[in-house]
Amino acid sequence: MTALPSNMPNHEAVLNALPHAILSVDGQGRVVDANIAAEAFFDISAPMMRRNFLRDLLPFGSPLLALIDQVRIRNAPVNEYRVDLGSPRLGSERPVDIQVAPMQDQSGGVVIMLQERTIADKMDRQLTHRGAARSVTALAAMLAHEIKNPLSGIRGAAQLLEQSVDDPDRALTQLICDEADRIVKLVDRMEVFSDERPVARSPVNIHVVLEHVKKLAQSGFARKIKFVEDYDPSLPPVHANKDQLIQVILNLVKNAAEAIDGAPDGDIVMTTGFKPGVRLSVPGSSARVSLPIEVCIKDNGPGVAPDLVPYLFDPFVTTKTSGTGLGLALVAKIVGDHGGIVECESQNRRTVFRILLPMYRSERSA
Repeated sequence: MTALPSNMPNHEAVLNALPHAILSVDGQGRVVDANIAAEAFFDISAPMMRRNFLRDLLPFGSPLLALIDQVRIRNAPVNEYRVDLGSPRLGSERPVDIQVAPMQDQSGGVVIMLQERTIADKMDRQLTHRGAARSVTALAAMLAHEIKNPLSGIRGAAQLLEQSVDDPDRALTQLICDEADRIVKLVDRMEVFSDERPVARSPVNIHVVLEHVKKLAQSGFARKIKFVEDYDPSLPPVHANKDQLIQVILNLVKNAAEAIDGAPDGDIVMTTGFKPGVRLSVPGSSARVSLPIEVCIKDNGPGVAPDLVPYLFDPFVTTKTSGTGLGLALVAKIVGDHGGIVECESQNRRTVFRILLPMYRSERSA
């Protein structure tokens, strides 16, 4: 038998290098081994897992247990896609793709690989958000020409009428002027979507942006709300437009403050972290960049209705009675123009808006 080179990694090193959770389970259902990704997925160390049966780590009646039974009966691998392993301990939603294969040298033993769907779903949602922003771009260009010009004439006619009508009717002419102004402001907000110029970007300290937004919020709409900061001080600069980034964070913080709506125990948590592993193509380029900078805005308001969350970044979708539904659509456009990802996770008393952005790389290090 040919000897392996001395620098050849052993099987444990190979398994630990894989990004997907991998476990081996014996014929009695007890966990035999687990790699580092599995420890992270179940939030428990491998030695602790070995003291448990797999069923102890999963929600009651988990479909994964039924898949293992199928593999043992058929003695052949089984794949299942988009299986939710969510539980109070693992999180409300943990969609995964599952591969289970029998171990031929062990009676009833199986190997399980869990591939989280989170990243793929983020990519799908971000592409949807970009498509929605492009549809608003075309609509904004049309509205600017077809609506603003006639509105100008309507407002001018109302002002002329105001000079010749009695006081009781003057309130109606003022109403016409006010409503015309309101529609113009709405169109002006939509015109932002039609700006297709490349974003001027530079290295930006994300913590400076967050502190600036916090000061703005605390001096105005969030004066009575508690802010909690959990920052990673070692983060590298973000490759972004500082003004647009302030606009994004300010919009999310304002939404969080409105969701709390004066609750005495309401708070807004702002966090940053380094999360390597996510890559996405940049608009206008064939390159794919890493998005390791994570920024989260969390609030403990009532949350967003589950059926609304997938469409939250679409234009004209809003939970506010007087909202236009363009704020989050603009957030999605700006983040998309930066080549990043924005998403929302919501449940009662916990709503998280998460942004993933590229870090700045100098030409020397690129």
